[in-house]
Amino acid sequence: MKKSIFNLLSVCLLILLITPMLGWAADADKSDNKSTFSQAELDQMVAPIALYPDSLLSQILMASTYPANVAEAVTWSKNNPKEEGDAAVKAVQNKSWDPSVMSLVAFPQVLEMMGKQPEWVQNVGDAFLAAPDTVMDTVQNLRRKAKAEGNLETTKEQKIVIEQASPEIIIIEPAKPSVVYVPVYNPTVVYGTWWWPAYTPYYYYPPRYGFGSAVVAGIGFGVGVAITNSLWGGCNWRRGDVDINVNRYNNINVNQNRINASNRTTNWNHNSNNRRGVPYRDKASQNKFNSNNSGAKNRQDYRGREPGRDSNNNLSSRDADRKRAQNTLKQRGEDPAAARKQLSGAGGDKVRNQVSNIDRNQANNKFNSMDKSNRKNNFDSGSLKSGNIKNNSKSKERANTSNFSNKRSNYSQNHKTRNSSLSGLRNQSKTSNNFNRGSRSRSSFGGGGHRGGGRGRR
Repeated sequence: MKKSIFNLLSVCLLILLITPMLGWAADADKSDNKSTFSQAELDQMVAPIALYPDSLLSQILMASTYPANVAEAVTWSKNNPKEEGDAAVKAVQNKSWDPSVMSLVAFPQVLEMMGKQPEWVQNVGDAFLAAPDTVMDTVQNLRRKAKAEGNLETTKEQKIVIEQASPEIIIIEPAKPSVVYVPVYNPTVVYGTWWWPAYTPYYYYPPRYGFGSAVVAGIGFGVGVAITNSLWGGCNWRRGDVDINVNRYNNINVNQNRINASNRTTNWNHNSNNRRGVPYRDKASQNKFNSNNSGAKNRQDYRGREPGRDSNNNLSSRDADRKRAQNTLKQRGEDPAAARKQLSGAGGDKVRNQVSNIDRNQANNKFNSMDKSNRKNNFDSGSLKSGNIKNNSKSKERANTSNFSNKRSNYSQNHKTRNSSLSGLRNQSKTSNNFNRGSRSRSSFGGGGHRGGGRGRR
């Protein structure tokens, strides 16, 4: 009986120990496999930009995967408030940002919005990296809601194209390809009554633009931005990701980051080198972009990419810096390659031997120019000086010893005299002390301060 009870208690104890461990494992699995956002969160974060033109939307999605670059671009735009359009993009070609981020300096209003919500920027980028097709589907669902509410129509600023499919695809394009208008709208109004009360979308209203009552009921537009090649991205709604227009991309990115591709368009690929150490949110993205694939170099060679380029065929930051340095030297009329060539082979050996002989000859001449007799005199003189120093030291030592003895003798005599002078005072002091002790003894009998005191002895 006792054995059965013991076994039952052991089983119960084992269950109690295992249950929390299973719960911890489940929580760890959830944290590793979070995809990262719920549909409510996706609707909330995409709503502020879902009604942007396709080309601008695509480049915001690309740029948001580089939040550190975006933060630097926001600062640059604030410091250069008059720069916009293609001219602004060309002005930042020397930056080490991703080209998608460079393209956004053409639109100060967009960067100002992104600068006010850096956490939102990173969330949009993480969601797009984790599930681009889900993000693109979310955009289309929001556009359908805005259209159903009568708030998404063709205007003088934008053109709405409907592709009949199941479900239908809504495309937003600039009315004039050379002028882009950034829409402004209240997400809680333009899509109808917002269906996620706990996930209200971010509403940005540019302070310097007068949109009037249009934004209250629908969509407003500010001043259009004239562009030619700044917008080179596009949305591939069928595939659920974004593309790059190669010609426009290469026309604006003239100094670096050029794409070597024969097709008119190419797929966009995230460049983890431009992430600047910002961690990826979900486990799948961490494994995909943080791992070093041993076959990457071979695949790049197979795809015709030049050495030192990333998955988008863009120059790496280090190679780009080296390229700029080479261009600077060429502008100064200096050719490092030619100089290295001159120093190679027999010509280089000749130059090195000449330099070595010059150094050796200079050292020999300097040594031989010294007169041997002068060197000997200097040596003898130094020896004499050294002897004088030693003799002087001994004399000083003896003098100090004599002075110390005299002072000690004087001190002893003075001390004896002082002791004899004070002997009388010591005797007087003893007498006075004895008297005072007697006084204190007498007072202790009659004064207070002791228990039972208060009356003197009669």
